[in-house]
Parts: sequence; C-alpha cells; structure tokens
Amino acid sequence: MPNANRTKGNKDDSDFRTNVIPDTHPSCVFCSGDRQAEAVEENRSVFALKDKYPVSPGHHLVLPKRHTPDYFTMTSDERRNADELLRILRTKILADDPSIQAFNVGTNCSETAGQTIMHAHIHLIPRRRGDTPEPRGGVRGVIPSRMSY
Repeated sequence: MPNANRTKGNKDDSDFRTNVIPDTHPSCVFCSGDRQAEAVEENRSVFALKDKYPVSPGHHLVLPKRHTPDYFTMTSDERRNADELLRILRTKILADDPSIQAFNVGTNCSETAGQTIMHAHIHLIPRRRGDTPEPRGGVRGVIPSRMSY
C-alpha cells in the first residue's frame, strides 16, 4: 500500500508566525518596546536598567535579554553574565556616589514572593548608613516580624 501521506500536498497557506522577536513576550514590559535601548550597561545575555521605582538612589535591575519568568529559569550563562554585570554596576555606582556603604542584591520569584513583572530580574539596591532605623535582617524584612533574630 502506498504511503497516503506522500500524496497529500500542503494546501494550507496559513502563516502562524508573528512579528514577535524570538524569546520575547509581547505583554511583558521588559520585552515590549525597546527597553534594551534604555540599558545603562549590558553584556552578552543580560542588560541593566535603572529601576523606575527605586528603593534608594542608584537602584538598578539586571535582567536577561530573552524572556524567562524568574531567576530559576535563567540559563547558567545568563546567571554568570548577570553576576558579572552586578559587579560592574557595583563598581560604577560606588565610584559615582561615595555615600553608598553597602548593597542588597535580590530577586523575587513568583507572585507569592512579591514578583510583579514576570520577567526575571535581579535588584541591586545601594544602601547608606541611616537609610533605615534598623537594617539588621536586611532582605528578611519582606516579613517584618522575621527581621530581628
């Protein structure tokens, strides 16, 4: 018996492709528009932006160029590149502002953890002496009753 599928032709001219850039998500604020053009620094697979709602002056975000939901879905190359870019940013931020004495580095993964934009991003938050009455506990402050230990 001849292979019936060989005799079928592709008669459908539908084009299911979109004009979306590969590895982007059209409704993501970091993917839509040209956010990479706003980058203050970048390297191979990640770029950095100033946070639009900074916790403190100098607050930046480091994020992958491709759309991926959170830190745990970033590739090992993206995480390595992000680490490198965080170090570069830290050096530049410290050179520009001698009042900075420390940093918080963190990421929220999922809505339950406080993530509001579902595109992986890492916060680099400069800290200054006296910017909060009691800094002990740092990022543990997401649950205020757990800051002191």
